[in-house]
Amino acid sequence: MSLETVSLNKSHGGMQGVYKHASRETGTAMTFSVYVPPHQDGSRLPVVWYLSGLTCTHANVTEKGEYRKACTELGLILVAPDTSPRGEGVPGDPSGAYDFGLGAGFYVDATQAPFSRNYRMWSYVTKELPEVIVANFPVDRERQSIFGHSMGGHGALTIALSHPNRYRAATAFSPIASPSQVPWGTKALGGYLGDDRNLWRKHDAVALIEDGARFSELLVDIGDADPFLREQLRPELLERACAKATIPLTLRMHQGYDHSYYFISTFMADHLRWHAERLKA
Repeated sequence: MSLETVSLNKSHGGMQGVYKHASRETGTAMTFSVYVPPHQDGSRLPVVWYLSGLTCTHANVTEKGEYRKACTELGLILVAPDTSPRGEGVPGDPSGAYDFGLGAGFYVDATQAPFSRNYRMWSYVTKELPEVIVANFPVDRERQSIFGHSMGGHGALTIALSHPNRYRAATAFSPIASPSQVPWGTKALGGYLGDDRNLWRKHDAVALIEDGARFSELLVDIGDADPFLREQLRPELLERACAKATIPLTLRMHQGYDHSYYFISTFMADHLRWHAERLKA
């Protein structure tokens, strides 16, 4: 499996790389970033997966996430994939909206034409890209965790709940807690998966918990000045579902913070420490 190196930059003693490869799942070239902290030759390091939100690529967190210092101190590899397939012939939203299509893959495998040909982000993130990372970077596949922001927070929660034995930790910044119940999610899930809402449930953290999925514990951070808090994120739905299922949830509401990377970068090291404690336990 061939990787093209797009860029390499030394940072905090480690190496920040951006890479491209031909994806069998999406049928397109896919770009992702990997930060590898300084380490002894031959050692294998825990890996943290970061899933980005609407309109983002790998570049948003890579350039604005401020994670490398903490990753070096904690000995963590961080992988940031793209949010959707891209390229000539890849369909987007017919009206050009930002919340569907390009940059808005919602971490599902689409079943509806014309999106089913390329929009296979669930399989890309959970199957193909892990194979690429294990084959090319010094990761310990037995020590993985996952987190994300907004649409990526939705993805991280649903993937962790669906693979509780693969990931030792799962956290989220401002996640779309229950896509089936909010405008962003109903548009995306309907467009990618069709009108049968029963098929949406495995891509909705609240529905997954209601249907019996469990995870050891979750951390969620949200800003109380987030403009999407009440209409799109709905953290109270996740809070109720976790309480009913007795899933330990640390839900922190931060005064004055919004939905941006100014917020994410402020609490990025907190999340990475949470992951490191569980990855190294």
